[in-house]
Amino acid sequence: MGEKLVVVNFKTYEEAHGLSAENLARIMNDLETSARIVAVVSAFDLSPVVNVAPNIEVWTQHLDPIQFGSNTGFLHPDTAIERGATGTLINHAEHKVSIEHIAMLLDQVPENFTVCACAADIEEAKALTALKPTYVAVEPPELIGGDISVTTADPNIVSGTADAVREISADVGILCGAGVKNGYDVSMALDLGTSGVLLASGVTKSSNPLESLNDLISKI
Repeated sequence: MGEKLVVVNFKTYEEAHGLSAENLARIMNDLETSARIVAVVSAFDLSPVVNVAPNIEVWTQHLDPIQFGSNTGFLHPDTAIERGATGTLINHAEHKVSIEHIAMLLDQVPENFTVCACAADIEEAKALTALKPTYVAVEPPELIGGDISVTTADPNIVSGTADAVREISADVGILCGAGVKNGYDVSMALDLGTSGVLLASGVTKSSNPLESLNDLISKI
């Protein structure tokens, strides 16, 4: 878990779907950095983004722990993997699921498939860490999409999550998100004990995504 991550969630922003998702992924693909750069995209955009951005990791935004069969509207992990996904977010504040859902998903996916479980607070982070996902990402819902980074608004929740996760498992990495916009926010996140950041609008809504991305990685 020594690698530093910058994980960009494309959500369903108009600026980051379809052809726009491919264009943003191309920009991310060409960054020069030692950090792991991850694009988290809609299931619809998995294959196109994987094809245009071979130098970065591509995760899907959600998966369901289902078997093959009559499961209309659900997202099968094997299909995501076949289409190039190397990881997934789960339990994002905008798509909450049960603890059982996450446990079953972790049992179903291969060991080398990254699962980043999102937590709203330290207590939820503890519960998720016990399941042993690859990463736990703490994101206070009230700060998501805002102008103030969690590292400034509530640094204690970041350091507290890092401490709580490490008390339970040395193998689970820690990310933080909500309001992350620049290199200073990323540097603060690393100083507070995380492996990196999970963000969205700071890149997807930027008038100059390349400039924003270069700023984000500038202090790694």
